[in-house]
Amino acid sequence: MSTDPTIEPDTKDWTWVLQRPCPECGVDVSAVPPEEIANRLLANAERWRRVLGRADVASRPEPDVWSSLEYACHVRDVHRVFATRLRAMQDTDDPLFENWDQDQAAVQGRYGEQWPGRVADELATSAEQVASAYARVEGSAWDRPGRRSNGSLFTTASLARYHLHDVEHHLVDVAG
Repeated sequence: MSTDPTIEPDTKDWTWVLQRPCPECGVDVSAVPPEEIANRLLANAERWRRVLGRADVASRPEPDVWSSLEYACHVRDVHRVFATRLRAMQDTDDPLFENWDQDQAAVQGRYGEQWPGRVADELATSAEQVASAYARVEGSAWDRPGRRSNGSLFTTASLARYHLHDVEHHLVDVAG
């Protein structure tokens, strides 16, 4: 496993954000109707485009804190991972999601070396694709189950809320 030795891996289980507001970012996804998730993901992606236009986008605020560019690459990839998980939940009964090591993805994807304009476009495209997939979910399909490799259980609705928290939290991380 390849990780950035300057960044402490995030090994926390963040599923508690499904029950209460996040004290770090203030986002409370517990009351967000799942039908609103798609529009919020799209609005979030537009804000990332502005972040990626900053002159200091590739500079880390501290040696052990990701740059805005690295966070944006992560958010782009979060959209892709959640699109895959959503598709699995809609197409398969109670799928087990593949583990995704976000820290390894950052190193292997060379997040800090990517071109901000391309990342902005890719982030917007991945947000549009997953938002479109959420927008097609109706009725009892929001209750379809899926499981993360650590045993965390999700419904399509709770997965969507968890996804929303992740991208909105990271926008707060970069003060976007």
